[in-house]
Amino acid sequence: MMNWQALILAAGKGTRMKSRRPKVLHPLAGRAMLQHVVDTVTHLGMRDNVVVIGHGAEMIQNALKGNDLKWVWQSEQLGTGHAAQQAIPELHDEGYVLIVYGDVPLIRSATLQAFFEVCQEVDLGVLTVELENPTGYGRILKNDNGHVCAIVEEKDANDEQKRIREINTGIYVVKSVLLKQLLSQLTNQNAQQEYLLTEIVALAAQAGCVLRSYSIDDPMEVSGVNDRVQLAELEQYYQHRYRQDLMRNGLTLMHPDSVTIRGELIHGMDVCVDANVLMEGRVILGDNVTIGPHCVLMDVEIAAGATIEAFSHLQGARIGENCRIGPYARIRPGTQLASEAKVGNFVELKKASVGENSKINHLSYIGDAIIGAGVNVGAGVITCNYDGVKKSETCIEDNAFVGSNTALVAPVTVGEGATIGAGSTITHSAPARRLTLSRTPQYTHPTWERPVTDNQ
Repeated sequence: MMNWQALILAAGKGTRMKSRRPKVLHPLAGRAMLQHVVDTVTHLGMRDNVVVIGHGAEMIQNALKGNDLKWVWQSEQLGTGHAAQQAIPELHDEGYVLIVYGDVPLIRSATLQAFFEVCQEVDLGVLTVELENPTGYGRILKNDNGHVCAIVEEKDANDEQKRIREINTGIYVVKSVLLKQLLSQLTNQNAQQEYLLTEIVALAAQAGCVLRSYSIDDPMEVSGVNDRVQLAELEQYYQHRYRQDLMRNGLTLMHPDSVTIRGELIHGMDVCVDANVLMEGRVILGDNVTIGPHCVLMDVEIAAGATIEAFSHLQGARIGENCRIGPYARIRPGTQLASEAKVGNFVELKKASVGENSKINHLSYIGDAIIGAGVNVGAGVITCNYDGVKKSETCIEDNAFVGSNTALVAPVTVGEGATIGAGSTITHSAPARRLTLSRTPQYTHPTWERPVTDNQ
Protein backbone atom coordinates (compact mmCIF):
# COMPACT_ATOMS: atom_id res chain seq x y z
CA MET A 1 0.00 0.00 0.00
CA MET A 2 2.99 2.31 -0.50
CA ASN A 3 1.10 4.54 -2.95
CA TRP A 4 -1.94 4.89 -0.71
CA GLN A 5 -2.71 7.55 1.86
CA ALA A 6 -5.47 7.68 4.45
CA LEU A 7 -7.28 10.96 5.04
CA ILE A 8 -9.22 10.87 8.32
CA LEU A 9 -11.69 13.68 8.95
CA ALA A 10 -11.96 14.34 12.68
CA ALA A 11 -12.54 18.07 13.10
CA GLY A 12 -16.21 18.19 14.07
CA LYS A 13 -17.42 19.60 17.38
CA GLY A 14 -19.91 16.86 18.12
CA THR A 15 -22.27 19.21 19.94
CA ARG A 16 -24.91 16.51 20.36
CA MET A 17 -22.54 14.56 22.61
CA LYS A 18 -22.96 17.43 25.13
CA SER A 19 -19.38 17.06 26.28
CA ARG A 20 -16.20 19.09 26.63
CA ARG A 21 -14.35 16.15 25.12
CA PRO A 22 -14.07 16.08 21.29
CA LYS A 23 -16.51 13.56 19.86
CA VAL A 24 -13.83 11.39 18.27
CA LEU A 25 -12.18 10.88 21.67
CA HIS A 26 -15.23 9.31 23.27
CA PRO A 27 -14.37 5.68 24.00
CA LEU A 28 -15.77 2.61 22.34
CA ALA A 29 -14.60 -0.69 23.83
CA GLY A 30 -11.93 1.13 25.82
CA ARG A 31 -10.39 3.04 22.91
CA ALA A 32 -11.21 6.43 21.44
CA MET A 33 -13.34 6.19 18.31
CA LEU A 34 -10.57 7.89 16.37
CA GLN A 35 -8.06 5.36 17.67
CA HIS A 36 -10.19 2.55 16.23
CA VAL A 37 -10.07 4.21 12.80
CA VAL A 38 -6.34 4.90 13.04
CA ASP A 39 -5.68 1.29 14.04
CA THR A 40 -7.71 0.03 11.09
CA VAL A 41 -5.94 2.10 8.44
CA THR A 42 -2.55 1.47 10.06
CA HIS A 43 -3.19 -2.26 9.73
CA LEU A 44 -3.56 -1.70 5.97
CA GLY A 45 -0.01 -0.33 5.74
CA MET A 46 -0.75 3.09 4.29
CA ARG A 47 2.09 5.34 3.17
CA ASP A 48 0.76 8.19 5.31
CA ASN A 49 -2.15 8.74 7.67
CA VAL A 50 -3.35 12.35 7.57
CA VAL A 51 -5.82 13.50 10.23
CA VAL A 52 -7.83 16.72 9.95
CA ILE A 53 -8.60 18.16 13.39
CA GLY A 54 -10.25 21.33 14.63
CA HIS A 55 -12.32 21.35 17.80
CA GLY A 56 -10.23 20.09 20.71
CA ALA A 57 -7.18 19.68 18.45
CA GLU A 58 -4.65 19.67 21.28
CA MET A 59 -6.61 17.09 23.24
CA ILE A 60 -6.79 14.85 20.19
CA GLN A 61 -3.08 15.15 19.47
CA ASN A 62 -2.22 14.31 23.07
CA ALA A 63 -4.55 11.33 23.11
CA LEU A 64 -3.01 9.86 19.93
CA LYS A 65 0.58 11.01 20.34
CA GLY A 66 1.90 7.45 20.16
CA ASN A 67 0.70 7.06 16.54
CA ASP A 68 2.55 7.98 13.36
CA LEU A 69 0.17 10.63 12.03
CA LYS A 70 0.29 13.85 10.04
CA TRP A 71 -1.92 16.51 11.59
CA VAL A 72 -3.87 19.14 9.64
CA TRP A 73 -5.85 21.91 11.34
CA GLN A 74 -9.27 23.11 10.19
CA SER A 75 -9.78 26.48 11.89
CA GLU A 76 -13.42 26.87 10.78
CA GLN A 77 -15.88 24.03 10.37
CA LEU A 78 -17.33 24.86 6.94
CA GLY A 79 -18.21 21.34 5.86
CA THR A 80 -16.60 18.03 5.06
CA GLY A 81 -15.28 19.29 1.74
CA HIS A 82 -13.66 22.25 3.44
CA ALA A 83 -12.03 19.87 5.94
CA ALA A 84 -10.56 17.79 3.12
CA GLN A 85 -9.32 20.94 1.38
CA GLN A 86 -7.09 21.69 4.36
CA ALA A 87 -5.20 18.46 3.72
CA ILE A 88 -4.28 19.21 0.10
CA PRO A 89 -0.65 20.21 0.93
CA GLU A 90 -0.12 16.81 2.60
CA LEU A 91 -1.46 14.75 -0.32
CA HIS A 92 0.93 13.18 -2.82
CA ASP A 93 0.49 13.50 -6.58
CA GLU A 94 0.61 9.76 -7.17
CA GLY A 95 -1.44 6.88 -5.83
CA TYR A 96 -4.83 6.87 -4.13
CA VAL A 97 -6.36 8.49 -1.08
CA LEU A 98 -8.74 6.64 1.24
CA ILE A 99 -11.14 9.08 2.92
CA VAL A 100 -12.70 7.95 6.19
CA TYR A 101 -14.25 9.58 9.26
CA GLY A 102 -13.03 9.60 12.83
CA ASP A 103 -16.53 8.94 14.20
CA VAL A 104 -17.11 5.75 12.16
CA PRO A 105 -15.18 3.35 14.39
CA LEU A 106 -16.47 -0.08 13.32
CA ILE A 107 -15.20 -0.18 9.74
CA ARG A 108 -13.11 -3.33 9.25
CA SER A 109 -9.76 -3.46 7.50
CA ALA A 110 -10.99 -6.49 5.51
CA THR A 111 -13.89 -4.40 4.17
CA LEU A 112 -11.55 -1.60 3.12
CA GLN A 113 -9.18 -4.09 1.50
CA ALA A 114 -12.04 -5.49 -0.60
CA PHE A 115 -13.07 -1.91 -1.47
CA PHE A 116 -9.51 -1.17 -2.65
CA GLU A 117 -9.44 -4.22 -4.90
CA VAL A 118 -12.66 -3.15 -6.62
CA CYS A 119 -11.42 0.42 -7.10
CA GLN A 120 -7.87 -0.12 -8.33
CA GLU A 121 -8.73 0.57 -11.97
CA VAL A 122 -11.11 3.50 -11.38
CA ASP A 123 -10.69 7.18 -10.67
CA LEU A 124 -13.11 7.38 -7.76
CA GLY A 125 -14.85 4.74 -5.66
CA VAL A 126 -17.75 5.16 -3.23
CA LEU A 127 -18.51 2.75 -0.40
CA THR A 128 -22.28 2.33 -0.07
CA VAL A 129 -24.87 0.36 1.86
CA GLU A 130 -28.61 -0.21 1.47
CA LEU A 131 -30.94 0.73 4.33
CA GLU A 132 -34.55 -0.17 4.94
CA ASN A 133 -35.06 3.41 6.11
CA PRO A 134 -32.51 5.73 4.47
CA THR A 135 -33.98 8.93 5.93
CA GLY A 136 -31.30 11.46 6.76
CA TYR A 137 -28.60 10.01 4.52
CA GLY A 138 -27.19 11.08 1.17
CA ARG A 139 -28.61 8.96 -1.69
CA ILE A 140 -26.52 7.35 -4.42
CA LEU A 141 -27.58 8.50 -7.88
CA LYS A 142 -26.70 6.33 -10.88
CA ASN A 143 -26.93 6.86 -14.64
CA ASP A 144 -28.65 4.61 -17.16
CA ASN A 145 -25.59 2.37 -17.23
CA GLY A 146 -25.80 1.79 -13.49
CA HIS A 147 -22.68 3.81 -12.73
CA VAL A 148 -22.51 6.31 -9.91
CA CYS A 149 -23.00 9.84 -11.15
CA ALA A 150 -23.76 11.89 -8.00
CA ILE A 151 -24.72 11.89 -4.33
CA VAL A 152 -27.67 13.99 -3.23
CA GLU A 153 -28.06 14.99 0.42
CA GLU A 154 -31.42 14.49 2.14
CA LYS A 155 -32.08 18.23 2.31
CA ASP A 156 -31.45 18.63 -1.42
CA ALA A 157 -33.26 15.47 -2.58
CA ASN A 158 -36.63 15.38 -4.33
CA ASP A 159 -39.35 12.86 -3.51
CA GLU A 160 -38.16 10.32 -6.09
CA GLN A 161 -34.57 10.53 -4.92
CA LYS A 162 -35.63 10.09 -1.30
CA ARG A 163 -37.05 6.68 -2.21
CA ILE A 164 -33.56 5.43 -3.11
CA ARG A 165 -32.31 3.00 -0.44
CA GLU A 166 -28.62 2.90 -1.40
CA ILE A 167 -26.88 5.53 0.67
CA ASN A 168 -23.47 7.13 0.89
CA THR A 169 -21.27 5.99 3.78
CA GLY A 170 -18.87 8.91 3.37
CA ILE A 171 -15.96 6.59 2.65
CA TYR A 172 -14.20 7.12 -0.68
CA VAL A 173 -11.17 6.02 -2.66
CA VAL A 174 -9.90 8.70 -5.05
CA LYS A 175 -6.83 9.11 -7.19
CA SER A 176 -4.74 11.63 -5.32
CA VAL A 177 -4.11 14.05 -8.18
CA LEU A 178 -7.80 13.94 -9.10
CA LEU A 179 -8.88 14.57 -5.49
CA LYS A 180 -6.83 17.76 -5.38
CA GLN A 181 -8.50 18.99 -8.56
CA LEU A 182 -11.99 18.12 -7.38
CA LEU A 183 -11.55 19.74 -3.96
CA SER A 184 -10.52 23.02 -5.60
CA GLN A 185 -13.83 23.08 -7.49
CA LEU A 186 -16.19 22.69 -4.50
CA THR A 187 -18.85 25.32 -3.83
CA ASN A 188 -21.28 25.88 -0.98
CA GLN A 189 -24.37 26.22 -3.19
CA ASN A 190 -26.57 23.80 -1.24
CA ALA A 191 -29.17 23.78 1.51
CA GLN A 192 -26.50 23.58 4.21
CA GLN A 193 -24.38 26.34 2.64
CA GLU A 194 -21.35 24.16 3.33
CA TYR A 195 -18.56 22.76 1.20
CA LEU A 196 -19.67 19.15 0.97
CA LEU A 197 -17.29 16.34 0.15
CA THR A 198 -20.12 14.47 -1.60
CA GLU A 199 -19.92 17.00 -4.45
CA ILE A 200 -16.67 15.42 -5.69
CA VAL A 201 -18.69 12.50 -7.07
CA ALA A 202 -20.80 14.65 -9.40
CA LEU A 203 -17.77 16.69 -10.42
CA ALA A 204 -15.83 13.54 -11.27
CA ALA A 205 -18.75 12.14 -13.30
CA GLN A 206 -19.11 15.40 -15.22
CA ALA A 207 -15.40 15.28 -16.03
CA GLY A 208 -15.79 11.83 -17.58
CA CYS A 209 -13.92 9.99 -14.83
CA VAL A 210 -14.43 6.29 -14.17
CA LEU A 211 -16.55 5.83 -11.02
CA ARG A 212 -17.58 2.73 -9.16
CA SER A 213 -19.59 1.96 -6.05
CA TYR A 214 -18.98 -0.95 -3.69
CA SER A 215 -21.89 -1.95 -1.48
CA ILE A 216 -21.47 -3.77 1.82
CA ASP A 217 -24.03 -5.85 3.70
CA ASP A 218 -23.61 -4.61 7.27
CA PRO A 219 -24.92 -1.07 7.93
CA MET A 220 -23.52 -1.05 11.48
CA GLU A 221 -19.98 -1.29 10.16
CA VAL A 222 -20.29 2.16 8.57
CA SER A 223 -22.52 3.78 11.19
CA GLY A 224 -21.37 7.11 12.55
CA VAL A 225 -21.82 8.50 16.04
CA ASN A 226 -23.65 11.75 16.71
CA ASP A 227 -24.81 11.31 20.29
CA ARG A 228 -24.35 9.04 23.29
CA VAL A 229 -27.32 6.87 22.35
CA GLN A 230 -25.68 5.98 19.04
CA LEU A 231 -22.36 5.43 20.79
CA ALA A 232 -24.00 2.97 23.17
CA GLU A 233 -25.61 1.15 20.23
CA LEU A 234 -22.25 0.81 18.50
CA GLU A 235 -20.62 -0.34 21.74
CA GLN A 236 -23.22 -3.08 22.10
CA TYR A 237 -22.81 -4.12 18.50
CA TYR A 238 -19.00 -4.12 18.73
CA GLN A 239 -19.11 -6.33 21.81
CA HIS A 240 -21.51 -8.75 20.11
CA ARG A 241 -19.36 -8.92 16.98
CA TYR A 242 -16.11 -9.39 18.92
CA ARG A 243 -17.57 -12.08 21.16
CA GLN A 244 -18.84 -13.99 18.14
CA ASP A 245 -15.41 -13.81 16.50
CA LEU A 246 -13.82 -15.15 19.68
CA MET A 247 -16.28 -18.00 20.07
CA ARG A 248 -15.85 -19.03 16.45
CA ASN A 249 -12.14 -19.15 17.20
CA GLY A 250 -12.68 -21.62 20.03
CA LEU A 251 -13.29 -19.52 23.17
CA THR A 252 -16.08 -20.67 25.49
CA LEU A 253 -18.23 -17.87 26.91
CA MET A 254 -20.75 -19.26 29.38
CA HIS A 255 -22.97 -16.17 29.18
CA PRO A 256 -21.74 -14.22 26.13
CA ASP A 257 -23.92 -11.13 26.49
CA SER A 258 -22.57 -10.46 29.98
CA VAL A 259 -18.88 -10.45 28.98
CA THR A 260 -17.33 -7.09 28.08
CA ILE A 261 -13.97 -6.73 26.31
CA ARG A 262 -12.38 -3.28 26.11
CA GLY A 263 -9.16 -4.03 24.33
CA GLU A 264 -7.55 -7.15 22.87
CA LEU A 265 -8.09 -10.72 24.02
CA ILE A 266 -5.68 -13.44 22.93
CA HIS A 267 -6.62 -16.96 24.00
CA GLY A 268 -5.44 -20.54 23.67
CA MET A 269 -7.45 -23.72 23.34
CA ASP A 270 -10.20 -24.82 25.71
CA VAL A 271 -10.43 -21.53 27.59
CA CYS A 272 -13.65 -20.94 29.52
CA VAL A 273 -14.93 -17.55 30.67
CA ASP A 274 -17.94 -17.40 32.99
CA ALA A 275 -20.59 -14.68 33.34
CA ASN A 276 -20.08 -10.97 34.04
CA VAL A 277 -16.36 -10.83 33.26
CA LEU A 278 -14.74 -7.53 32.23
CA MET A 279 -11.46 -7.53 30.28
CA GLU A 280 -9.50 -4.37 29.50
CA GLY A 281 -6.25 -3.64 27.71
CA ARG A 282 -4.26 -6.62 26.44
CA VAL A 283 -5.34 -9.89 28.03
CA ILE A 284 -3.62 -13.18 27.19
CA LEU A 285 -5.16 -16.47 28.34
CA GLY A 286 -3.24 -19.70 27.81
CA ASP A 287 -4.65 -23.15 27.09
CA ASN A 288 -7.18 -24.54 29.57
CA VAL A 289 -7.50 -21.33 31.57
CA THR A 290 -10.74 -20.92 33.51
CA ILE A 291 -12.09 -17.50 34.48
CA GLY A 292 -14.85 -17.54 37.09
CA PRO A 293 -17.82 -15.17 37.22
CA HIS A 294 -17.60 -11.47 38.09
CA CYS A 295 -13.84 -11.15 37.48
CA VAL A 296 -11.94 -8.12 36.14
CA LEU A 297 -8.82 -8.71 34.03
CA MET A 298 -6.75 -5.71 32.97
CA ASP A 299 -3.48 -6.05 31.01
CA VAL A 300 -2.73 -9.52 32.35
CA GLU A 301 -1.09 -12.67 31.04
CA ILE A 302 -2.39 -15.93 32.47
CA ALA A 303 -0.53 -19.12 31.59
CA ALA A 304 -1.97 -22.52 30.76
CA GLY A 305 -4.10 -24.36 33.28
CA ALA A 306 -4.60 -21.45 35.67
CA THR A 307 -7.92 -20.89 37.41
CA ILE A 308 -9.22 -17.47 38.43
CA GLU A 309 -12.15 -17.87 40.78
CA ALA A 310 -15.13 -15.57 41.22
CA PHE A 311 -14.93 -11.85 42.04
CA SER A 312 -11.17 -11.60 41.55
CA HIS A 313 -9.52 -8.45 40.19
CA LEU A 314 -6.22 -8.76 38.28
CA GLN A 315 -4.29 -5.87 36.76
CA GLY A 316 -0.84 -5.61 35.20
CA ALA A 317 0.19 -9.08 36.37
CA ARG A 318 1.66 -12.31 34.99
CA ILE A 319 0.20 -15.55 36.29
CA GLY A 320 2.10 -18.83 35.87
CA GLU A 321 0.88 -22.25 34.82
CA ASN A 322 -1.69 -24.04 36.96
CA CYS A 323 -1.98 -21.20 39.48
CA ARG A 324 -5.18 -20.81 41.44
CA ILE A 325 -6.42 -17.37 42.41
CA GLY A 326 -9.43 -16.29 44.44
CA PRO A 327 -12.24 -16.04 45.04
CA TYR A 328 -12.18 -12.34 45.99
CA ALA A 329 -8.46 -11.87 45.34
CA ARG A 330 -6.86 -8.65 44.14
CA ILE A 331 -3.66 -8.88 42.09
CA ARG A 332 -2.17 -5.44 41.45
CA PRO A 333 0.39 -4.23 38.88
CA GLY A 334 3.91 -5.61 38.94
CA THR A 335 2.93 -8.98 40.42
CA GLN A 336 4.30 -12.24 39.01
CA LEU A 337 3.23 -15.71 40.10
CA ALA A 338 5.30 -18.76 39.22
CA SER A 339 3.63 -22.07 38.36
CA GLU A 340 1.40 -23.84 40.88
CA ALA A 341 1.19 -20.80 43.19
CA LYS A 342 -2.04 -20.26 45.09
CA VAL A 343 -3.57 -16.96 46.16
CA GLY A 344 -6.78 -17.35 48.12
CA ASN A 345 -9.76 -15.31 49.22
CA PHE A 346 -9.36 -11.67 50.28
CA VAL A 347 -5.64 -11.62 49.49
CA GLU A 348 -4.08 -8.53 47.92
CA LEU A 349 -0.73 -8.62 46.11
CA LYS A 350 1.14 -5.57 44.80
CA LYS A 351 4.48 -5.67 43.00
CA ALA A 352 5.11 -9.11 44.42
CA SER A 353 7.02 -12.05 42.99
CA VAL A 354 5.69 -15.39 44.22
CA GLY A 355 7.62 -18.62 43.61
CA GLU A 356 6.49 -22.09 42.58
CA ASN A 357 4.06 -23.93 44.84
CA SER A 358 3.87 -21.04 47.32
CA LYS A 359 0.56 -20.38 49.06
CA ILE A 360 -1.03 -17.19 50.35
CA ASN A 361 -4.45 -18.51 51.14
CA HIS A 362 -6.35 -16.06 53.34
CA LEU A 363 -6.82 -12.39 54.21
CA SER A 364 -3.27 -11.17 53.55
CA TYR A 365 -1.57 -8.13 52.02
CA ILE A 366 1.78 -8.75 50.32
CA GLY A 367 3.35 -5.68 48.70
CA ASP A 368 6.85 -5.00 47.37
CA ALA A 369 7.90 -8.54 48.16
CA ILE A 370 9.92 -11.42 46.79
CA ILE A 371 8.60 -14.79 47.91
CA GLY A 372 10.50 -17.95 47.08
CA ALA A 373 9.27 -21.43 46.22
CA GLY A 374 7.30 -23.62 48.59
CA VAL A 375 6.48 -20.80 51.00
CA ASN A 376 3.36 -20.87 53.17
CA VAL A 377 1.98 -17.49 54.22
CA GLY A 378 -0.65 -17.80 56.95
CA ALA A 379 -3.92 -15.96 57.30
CA GLY A 380 -3.78 -12.25 58.05
CA VAL A 381 -0.07 -11.81 57.24
CA ILE A 382 0.95 -8.36 55.98
CA THR A 383 4.12 -6.80 54.68
CA CYS A 384 4.55 -3.32 56.15
CA ASN A 385 6.17 -1.91 53.03
CA TYR A 386 5.58 1.83 53.49
CA ASP A 387 7.06 3.98 56.26
CA GLY A 388 5.26 7.15 55.22
CA VAL A 389 8.07 8.28 52.92
CA LYS A 390 9.37 5.36 50.89
CA LYS A 391 8.55 1.77 49.96
CA SER A 392 10.82 -1.05 51.14
CA GLU A 393 11.08 -4.69 50.17
CA THR A 394 10.35 -7.90 52.03
CA CYS A 395 12.10 -11.12 51.05
CA ILE A 396 10.76 -14.53 52.11
CA GLU A 397 13.10 -17.28 51.00
CA ASP A 398 12.28 -20.82 49.84
CA ASN A 399 10.23 -23.12 52.06
CA ALA A 400 9.68 -20.55 54.80
CA PHE A 401 6.52 -20.72 56.95
CA VAL A 402 4.97 -17.46 58.13
CA GLY A 403 2.41 -17.89 60.89
CA SER A 404 -0.96 -16.16 60.93
CA ASN A 405 -1.34 -12.48 61.82
CA THR A 406 2.33 -11.72 61.35
CA ALA A 407 3.52 -8.24 60.41
CA LEU A 408 6.76 -8.15 58.41
CA VAL A 409 8.20 -4.64 58.74
CA ALA A 410 10.25 -3.97 55.60
CA PRO A 411 13.06 -4.02 54.78
CA VAL A 412 13.32 -7.49 56.21
CA THR A 413 14.30 -11.00 55.13
CA VAL A 414 12.89 -14.32 56.29
CA GLY A 415 15.55 -16.94 55.68
CA GLU A 416 15.22 -20.24 53.82
CA GLY A 417 13.15 -22.77 55.72
CA ALA A 418 12.53 -20.34 58.59
CA THR A 419 9.37 -20.41 60.68
CA ILE A 420 7.71 -17.26 62.01
CA GLY A 421 5.42 -17.79 64.97
CA ALA A 422 1.84 -16.60 64.69
CA GLY A 423 1.10 -13.08 65.85
CA SER A 424 4.69 -11.85 65.49
CA THR A 425 5.93 -8.44 64.43
CA ILE A 426 9.21 -9.02 62.60
CA THR A 427 11.49 -5.99 62.40
CA HIS A 428 14.83 -7.76 61.86
CA SER A 429 15.80 -10.53 59.48
CA ALA A 430 14.84 -14.02 60.65
CA PRO A 431 17.56 -16.69 60.25
CA ALA A 432 17.16 -19.75 58.05
CA ARG A 433 15.69 -22.95 59.51
CA ARG A 434 14.95 -21.39 62.90
CA LEU A 435 11.77 -20.40 64.75
CA THR A 436 11.47 -16.65 65.22
CA LEU A 437 8.64 -15.02 67.11
CA SER A 438 7.87 -11.87 69.03
CA ARG A 439 5.18 -12.09 71.70
CA THR A 440 4.67 -10.77 75.20
CA PRO A 441 4.13 -13.57 77.74
CA GLN A 442 0.48 -14.48 78.11
CA TYR A 443 -0.92 -13.13 81.35
CA THR A 444 -4.34 -13.37 83.04
CA HIS A 445 -5.18 -10.48 85.42
CA PRO A 446 -6.57 -12.02 88.63
CA THR A 447 -8.98 -9.21 89.63
CA TRP A 448 -10.06 -7.61 86.33
CA GLU A 449 -13.79 -7.40 85.59
CA ARG A 450 -15.59 -6.30 82.46
CA PRO A 451 -17.07 -2.79 82.88
CA VAL A 452 -20.87 -2.53 82.90
CA THR A 453 -23.32 0.29 82.22
CA ASP A 454 -25.39 1.86 84.98
CA ASN A 455 -28.63 0.21 83.84
CA GLN A 456 -27.26 -3.33 84.06
